[in-house]
Amino acid sequence: MTPDFIHRFVPASGGNVATSPTLLLLHGTGGNEDDLLQLGHSLAPGANLLSPRGKILENGMPRFFRRLAEGVFDEVDLLRRTQELGDFVIAAAKEYGFSPETITAVGYSNGANIAASLLLLRPGILKNAVLLRAMVPLTPTKAPDLTGTRVFLASGLSDPILPIDNARTLGKMLRDAGSELTHLEINTGHQLTSGELDTARTWLGDGS
Repeated sequence: MTPDFIHRFVPASGGNVATSPTLLLLHGTGGNEDDLLQLGHSLAPGANLLSPRGKILENGMPRFFRRLAEGVFDEVDLLRRTQELGDFVIAAAKEYGFSPETITAVGYSNGANIAASLLLLRPGILKNAVLLRAMVPLTPTKAPDLTGTRVFLASGLSDPILPIDNARTLGKMLRDAGSELTHLEINTGHQLTSGELDTARTWLGDGS
């Protein structure tokens, strides 16, 4: 099986793909496979970068899964797309030769939501996750075991798209599943801040 998402793979700058960690970069609505490459290089210099483009189009804007309205997800489609993404990551590891044991998702907004869904539905795929503006994607029928998985969740206290209580509920779900959760709440909206990205960079370095 070959990877079936339009994507970019940027090998580690040190040249050793197999022994370098890999960042799975997941863009927000309207983004593409190039959007988070610079962020990936900044967060983890020397890591492999795997950056897929979401397959769903909403008014011409790529997304990773359908939604019925703002904040209301099509759970049937989300289940399908989460499994597709998990299979893509496994196939890409074989195709490019990176270790499937050292994958960290870095997702923003819609990308953070499908990364959270991946944690809840396919907990063996990710070693770490950086979830920037994520909300509860769904409630799994079976609680995942996220023991040994580190999660950095960053939420805006005045985010008009993502209520902070929803983000806190997601944090509780991830913590209750056994993850080592760091939840950063920032006095900002849906946009990212340089300060939180600096904190995420330090957090990633602490776990390497």
